[in-house]
Amino acid sequence: MKDDYLWDRSGPPDPDIARLEKTLAPLRYQPPSEPPWNRPAIPVAARRSPWWMAAAASVLIAVSAWQMSLTPAPPTAWRISRIEGAARLGRRSASASMELGAGQVLRTGPSADLTLEAGAVGRLDLGPDSALRAASSRALELQRGSLHAFIWARPREFVVDTPSARAVDLGCEYTLTVNSMGDGLLRVSMGWVAFQAGDYEAFIPAGAECVTRRRGGPGIPYFEDAAARFREALAAFEAGSGPLAPVLSNAGPRDGLTLWHLLTRVPPAERAAVFDRFAALVPLPPQVTRTAALAKDPRAIDRMWDALNLENTEWWRGWERQWK
Repeated sequence: MKDDYLWDRSGPPDPDIARLEKTLAPLRYQPPSEPPWNRPAIPVAARRSPWWMAAAASVLIAVSAWQMSLTPAPPTAWRISRIEGAARLGRRSASASMELGAGQVLRTGPSADLTLEAGAVGRLDLGPDSALRAASSRALELQRGSLHAFIWARPREFVVDTPSARAVDLGCEYTLTVNSMGDGLLRVSMGWVAFQAGDYEAFIPAGAECVTRRRGGPGIPYFEDAAARFREALAAFEAGSGPLAPVLSNAGPRDGLTLWHLLTRVPPAERAAVFDRFAALVPLPPQVTRTAALAKDPRAIDRMWDALNLENTEWWRGWERQWK
């Protein structure tokens, strides 16, 4: 049988074993040329070691080295993996084999789009008429256009800057658009994104979106399926053309996300109205007092968030927040 060859070298060898022996032949033991009576004595146990033990060790070493050579380091650079239409990387026409290096700007034409991939970070789809600049593999700048991101890097390790705010990944999938004025819109389809500019921060869960303005930074997030009257009232209030009252009167229980952000943004004179509407829509624990909430006590604000049953504040407490 073929297996006998491995034990006593009898029978025909397996072709793979024969090739392996041929490959390792240069490493075979060569006896010294001096007479045997001049060589030092070899212990009996060593003389009786089966030949196949040494061969097995050599095979293990060879296989380990082969496996190491086939295990690439996780890529961190953004590589263009797909192009539809015209795209330019700096002054050169981009190709699917190019990488987006630090400081380079990638631009797509009016009818073009492409895909970027980085194995340790995620995948990006850049839409038509877009400009994307790379600061590093984990920090990009969307100057204009649209970007769809699916990120699997650890939370807070990947960011996208826009002219008005920074989108910080908290483990998510989202779409970010920036117009020619530098204003933008962020829609989250999975996970969470933190939108930040200066002291303003917005935490946007899946199913919600948030407007950002070049002169005002991130706005107030809201769920996409919110009532039209509520969204219209919120847009008018943020634009400075509408009062706060319609926002509060048209809010439902699910709009607590918006009211929670409003509480820390409105002037002190309007803070009580926001808290009272929030408390009417969202059951609050007894630890949350009106006085503490109006003073923007961090523990009260955190407990109000927890009452939304979106995600406990403990998981993103590492993200520095300043409520002013």
